[in-house]
Amino acid sequence: MSSKSQLTYSERASKHPNALAKKLFEVAEAKKSNVTVSADVTTTKELLDLADRLGPYIAVIKTHIDILSDFSEETITGLKALSEKHNFLIFEDRKFIDIGNTVQKQYHRGTLRISEWAHIINCSVLPGEGIVEALAQTAAASDFPYAAEGRGMLILAEMTSKGSLATGAYTTASVDYARKYKEFVMGFVSTRALGEVVSENSTPVDGEDFVVFTTGVNLSSKGDKLGQQYQTPESAVGRGADFIIAGRGIYKAEDPVEAAKRYQEEGWKAYLARVGGN
Repeated sequence: MSSKSQLTYSERASKHPNALAKKLFEVAEAKKSNVTVSADVTTTKELLDLADRLGPYIAVIKTHIDILSDFSEETITGLKALSEKHNFLIFEDRKFIDIGNTVQKQYHRGTLRISEWAHIINCSVLPGEGIVEALAQTAAASDFPYAAEGRGMLILAEMTSKGSLATGAYTTASVDYARKYKEFVMGFVSTRALGEVVSENSTPVDGEDFVVFTTGVNLSSKGDKLGQQYQTPESAVGRGADFIIAGRGIYKAEDPVEAAKRYQEEGWKAYLARVGGN
């Protein structure tokens, strides 16, 4: 595991070159939470209700905005207001995967207006370097209006689904591109820390600190019938996760608020054990 993983969120925030990663660590430290809730609901009312109820206990809310049946201006204004009210970031799990010209339009000024409200986005590098370059270029443009609010991207380097092909050379390329576009790429969606990956195209450099989000975290289930494989907060953080992503284990729970509190507690306990806190 990278030595960065043994540093506290505060220590990493104080040194981090990426402004949004710095803000993310500060949110986590302030709220004592490394929980990202995957809010896979299908109406604006459900999404905003969930965000409001769980907001005090999470660091990030992760959306699949295109599964909403009624996406509208209310969705955008509501999410932004709750983000400020409860001090959490918004991660749109769009998984951009197309040529550069197309993803620029999907991200900025497209129907879903993702750049307007999502602090964090992600992409797959299956199309090649151009997708990362295009999205980084969009966010760095002089006329991009949301830079001051903080925008960043995670590269989908690994997946938790059974039989995932996001392995080997694909994962290595993800790290290569992250190093090349680190002003916009803040880290990875992966099952482990990837900072020590070395390839013929890139090697770790001093000050490098990629944030790791790990999906498929569930305290009460080991998987589903569609190939999802779960792990606990303890095992995820132990492998290098900085932020744990839990979906059905929270929003499908009998009491989602109590579930969020439990994940917050377990995730924070695992983090403290990793950094030697108490």
